[in-house]
Amino acid sequence: MSIQSTIEAKLAAAFSPERLAVINESHLHAGHHHTESGHHETFDGTGETHFRVRIVAEAFAKMSRIERHRAVNALLADELAASVHALAIEPAAPGEKTRW
Repeated sequence: MSIQSTIEAKLAAAFSPERLAVINESHLHAGHHHTESGHHETFDGTGETHFRVRIVAEAFAKMSRIERHRAVNALLADELAASVHALAIEPAAPGEKTRW
Protein backbone atom coordinates (compact mmCIF):
# COMPACT_ATOMS: atom_id res chain seq x y z
CA MET A 1 0.00 0.00 0.00
CA SER A 2 1.35 3.43 -0.90
CA ILE A 3 1.92 6.09 1.75
CA GLN A 4 -0.81 8.17 0.11
CA SER A 5 -3.28 5.26 0.36
CA THR A 6 -2.34 4.69 4.00
CA ILE A 7 -2.91 8.37 4.81
CA GLU A 8 -6.27 8.33 3.01
CA ALA A 9 -7.40 5.17 4.83
CA LYS A 10 -6.38 6.48 8.26
CA LEU A 11 -8.12 9.82 7.74
CA ALA A 12 -11.28 8.17 6.39
CA ALA A 13 -11.45 5.74 9.33
CA ALA A 14 -10.75 8.35 12.00
CA PHE A 15 -12.83 11.29 10.75
CA SER A 16 -15.47 9.90 8.32
CA PRO A 17 -14.99 12.97 6.12
CA GLU A 18 -17.56 14.46 3.75
CA ARG A 19 -14.68 15.46 1.48
CA LEU A 20 -11.13 14.21 1.47
CA ALA A 21 -8.23 14.87 -0.87
CA VAL A 22 -4.71 13.69 -0.16
CA ILE A 23 -2.42 15.25 -2.73
CA ASN A 24 1.15 14.13 -3.31
CA GLU A 25 3.11 17.36 -3.77
CA SER A 26 6.57 15.78 -3.68
CA HIS A 27 7.33 16.85 -7.26
CA LEU A 28 6.84 20.50 -6.27
CA HIS A 29 9.80 20.26 -3.90
CA ALA A 30 12.47 19.06 -6.33
CA GLY A 31 15.75 20.83 -5.66
CA HIS A 32 14.99 21.48 -1.99
CA HIS A 33 17.53 20.37 0.58
CA HIS A 34 16.82 17.66 3.14
CA THR A 35 18.96 16.26 5.88
CA GLU A 36 19.14 12.47 5.93
CA SER A 37 21.26 10.79 8.60
CA GLY A 38 23.33 13.92 9.07
CA HIS A 39 23.95 14.34 5.34
CA HIS A 40 22.56 17.22 3.31
CA GLU A 41 20.98 16.00 0.11
CA THR A 42 19.12 17.72 -2.68
CA PHE A 43 15.66 16.22 -3.06
CA ASP A 44 14.84 15.01 -6.59
CA GLY A 45 11.06 15.36 -6.25
CA THR A 46 10.26 11.67 -6.57
CA GLY A 47 8.44 9.42 -4.13
CA GLU A 48 5.94 10.16 -1.41
CA THR A 49 7.45 12.69 0.96
CA HIS A 50 5.33 15.86 0.73
CA PHE A 51 1.53 15.82 1.04
CA ARG A 52 -1.38 18.21 1.27
CA VAL A 53 -4.47 17.01 3.15
CA ARG A 54 -7.78 18.70 2.39
CA ILE A 55 -10.49 17.34 4.65
CA VAL A 56 -14.03 18.36 5.61
CA ALA A 57 -15.41 16.44 8.57
CA GLU A 58 -18.05 16.89 11.25
CA ALA A 59 -15.41 15.84 13.80
CA PHE A 60 -13.75 19.24 13.32
CA ALA A 61 -16.90 21.25 14.16
CA LYS A 62 -16.05 21.73 17.83
CA MET A 63 -12.27 21.93 17.39
CA SER A 64 -10.09 24.99 17.05
CA ARG A 65 -7.77 25.26 14.07
CA ILE A 66 -4.84 24.16 16.24
CA GLU A 67 -6.79 21.19 17.63
CA ARG A 68 -7.65 20.09 14.09
CA HIS A 69 -4.00 20.18 13.04
CA ARG A 70 -2.92 18.34 16.18
CA ALA A 71 -5.54 15.62 15.59
CA VAL A 72 -4.35 15.01 12.02
CA ASN A 73 -0.66 15.15 12.99
CA ALA A 74 -1.24 12.68 15.85
CA LEU A 75 -3.10 10.29 13.56
CA LEU A 76 -0.28 10.39 11.00
CA ALA A 77 2.60 10.38 13.51
CA ASP A 78 4.06 7.12 12.16
CA GLU A 79 4.18 8.44 8.60
CA LEU A 80 5.69 11.74 9.74
CA ALA A 81 8.34 9.91 11.77
CA ALA A 82 9.24 7.72 8.79
CA SER A 83 9.28 9.08 5.25
CA VAL A 84 6.89 12.05 5.13
CA HIS A 85 8.91 15.26 5.33
CA ALA A 86 6.08 17.76 4.96
CA LEU A 87 2.34 17.71 5.58
CA ALA A 88 0.14 20.69 4.71
CA ILE A 89 -3.22 20.36 6.45
CA GLU A 90 -6.39 22.16 5.35
CA PRO A 91 -9.12 20.97 7.75
CA ALA A 92 -12.68 22.29 7.81
CA ALA A 93 -16.04 21.48 9.36
CA PRO A 94 -19.09 21.10 7.11
CA GLY A 95 -20.40 24.47 5.98
CA GLU A 96 -17.12 26.28 6.57
CA LYS A 97 -15.64 28.08 3.61
CA THR A 98 -12.65 26.41 1.99
CA ARG A 99 -10.25 27.74 -0.62
CA TRP A 100 -10.60 24.55 -2.59
